[in-house]
Amino acid sequence: MGTRKKRRAVVDAGACVACGCCAKVCPVSAIEVWRGIRAVVNGEVCVGCGRCERECPASVIELQEVQP
Repeated sequence: MGTRKKRRAVVDAGACVACGCCAKVCPVSAIEVWRGIRAVVNGEVCVGCGRCERECPASVIELQEVQP
């Protein structure tokens, strides 16, 4: 039985439209819209659930594996 790899959300800051959809669906409040410019993920809080990635209308969020 393999171990589950830890993931976290990463935002393409240059393409983010700062709509806030990701922040609204984050169950642990790991995302905030910074100065109305872009979404920022707190990697220490993010649990890698993927809700933000699925909700993002601009498709600029992806889950990436985190090194232990």
